[in-house]
Amino acid sequence: MATLLYRIGRAAFLRRKTFIAGWLLVLVVLGGLAGAFGKSANAPLTIPGVESVEAASLLQGRFPQSGAGGASTRIIYAASKGAKVTDAANKVAIEKSVKAAGQAGGVVGVADPFLTKSVSADGTIAYATVAYKGAVTEISDGDREELLASGKVAEAAGLQVEFGGDATVAASESSATEALGILIALIVLAITFGSLLAAGLPLLTALFSVGVGMAGVLTLSSVVELTSTAPILGLMLGLAVGIDYALFISVRHKENLATGLEPREAAARAVATAGSAVVFAGATVMIALAGLAVVGIPFLTTMGLVAAGMVAVAVLVSLTLVPAFLGLAGARFSRWPVPGLRKRQAELATKTPAGARWATRITKHPLPVLLIAIIGTGVLAVPVVDLELGLPSDETLSTETTQRRAYDLLAKGFGPGFNGPLTVIVDGANAKAGTNLQQTADAIGKKIAALPDVAAVTPAAVNEAGDTAIVSAIPKSGPATTETKELVSRIRDLRPATVAETGATILITGTTAIGVDLSEKLADALPIFLVVVIGLSLILLTIAFRSILVPLKATLGFLLSLGATFGALVAVFQWGWFASLIGLDQTGPIISFLPILLVGLLFGLAMDYEVFLVSRMREDFTHGAEPTEAVIGGFRHGARVVTAAALIMASVFAGFVLGNDPTIKSIGFALAFGVLIDAFVIRMTVVPAVMTLLGRRAWWMPRWLDRVLPKVDIEGENLKTAAATEPVREPVG
Repeated sequence: MATLLYRIGRAAFLRRKTFIAGWLLVLVVLGGLAGAFGKSANAPLTIPGVESVEAASLLQGRFPQSGAGGASTRIIYAASKGAKVTDAANKVAIEKSVKAAGQAGGVVGVADPFLTKSVSADGTIAYATVAYKGAVTEISDGDREELLASGKVAEAAGLQVEFGGDATVAASESSATEALGILIALIVLAITFGSLLAAGLPLLTALFSVGVGMAGVLTLSSVVELTSTAPILGLMLGLAVGIDYALFISVRHKENLATGLEPREAAARAVATAGSAVVFAGATVMIALAGLAVVGIPFLTTMGLVAAGMVAVAVLVSLTLVPAFLGLAGARFSRWPVPGLRKRQAELATKTPAGARWATRITKHPLPVLLIAIIGTGVLAVPVVDLELGLPSDETLSTETTQRRAYDLLAKGFGPGFNGPLTVIVDGANAKAGTNLQQTADAIGKKIAALPDVAAVTPAAVNEAGDTAIVSAIPKSGPATTETKELVSRIRDLRPATVAETGATILITGTTAIGVDLSEKLADALPIFLVVVIGLSLILLTIAFRSILVPLKATLGFLLSLGATFGALVAVFQWGWFASLIGLDQTGPIISFLPILLVGLLFGLAMDYEVFLVSRMREDFTHGAEPTEAVIGGFRHGARVVTAAALIMASVFAGFVLGNDPTIKSIGFALAFGVLIDAFVIRMTVVPAVMTLLGRRAWWMPRWLDRVLPKVDIEGENLKTAAATEPVREPVG
């Protein structure tokens, strides 16, 4: 592999203008396709094959007047202090608003709150339900704007008007706060290189790869439904790994220049050696992300494939565009030195690097260091025992959003459970002869009303065909509470007796029930995902390192950092520790798909630093260094760049924590925390301690396995041959 990458790096350096023009052409073409065919990424989070989702489909087919399948929203009207919505002037204003909402694009009907008696007991809050013909994905931004405009007439009368429900939710957008992560990345790069030109190169190529990747994602949205989280996740990950991969190659290029190599040879060798690590690291990340497909959850599969695609683009850009830009820089790679850093750079070149000093201390006391690291991460992982999962809802949104204010008003006027009603379907298609479905549904309604935590049960309604009935149960507790989840289970426990007595069966749907089912499905899929992804990655790392114990050590270290990350996630997003520091208004369950997503993301990213650090150790070991010397040598060359890479990646992820979307906020926090813990505690502390304890055994591999596995030359042993046989050509531009 090193030989092939050497030739690619050399060709890109020599034909730099051709490579740059080629990538620009790709960007323009994909950008044009994205502009012409791209759609909003707002697909719902659903999983085929679970009861609540299939129940919603059944209801849509048999009971279309129930509104199942179509999008809906609520307009909430709240009177000012001392007034009521039933006051004459307020009532007129609300009726005008309802009429205007009925004329908004895509709306098929609006329920007048005064006709449906949707007014709170104290008369201060009322709501109108708006039904759409199509699904959420069919609602345009213009339709939403027309709906929101319908509330102006009521606001003019002094009423507070808020909008809640899935129809009001547009695709998530990036915020300006994310630029803070990029700024921090630039500062870290400038300190690392001591040169503005060298610092700008990884950032420029990363932004380029993100542009190409995001254009491809938007083009893909024309044929594949994407959730609002998928593009932002791709942006987040693509930017982070794009900077890191370019950084690793650029730093190796700088080291090669310092040894006296001419720029062309320095760039080619940088791509051959550091590029090999980039390929393996990127492949590990892509395997982990693409592995999300094995759990059989469509929206998770698309998220994983989008993120994997962004990583693939970052790898290709790093291997081709980075050496092309290095060709443009030529001997001026360190041009534009950062003021105040020239003296420090000179000092660093003459003294033992901090990474080597750190590794030396650890190799002297490996066992105590290892125990302290394990105990520390174990303590951080303690909160994970309280982990609760759920779907994102209006309750978790910022109080600055109309959806959250609508949620709070409904909870105040009608009770917390009003925001998460359970739709109970009585399927009588296979009922016993003589069964009266209306009576059966009424009896079920009475049984549900007698259950704990039930605030109200609506009268049963039967469809025209007489084979389906629905009963709506409103819990006393909020949608994300444990009590409501237990209520779903209790209602389902009524099913066996109902089937035995009448032949009719009970199904539950609605947003709350779907959230419960999704969480269970994702929890069940996690072990399968772990086995597949970690298994494939272990094979890849075994090929790269020619070792059995090093990949096992890497994986066990990942489990430590994963536990600590989940613990921190629970402490902040469930318990509310330091929540105000990140602008978190409301604590609640962890997003149900986040654990399985984090396993894929963090495993891949953790292996990045494992590959970059241990590949240098392996390189020194194969060149004759003793095991302990190889550990110190690996840190001498790799610790500084891994430190910079971790700080950059964590900064990029942390930039997303400052946004408004709670889902993106939790993903950004978990990734930033996980990267820092894994890089500095596991890879920079546990790894040298374990490698020291293992000694030569770290590189042991059965001879038969060594013969079977392909040899990829990640250390660059064949570079001398490649350099000697490669014809020298003058730069082509």
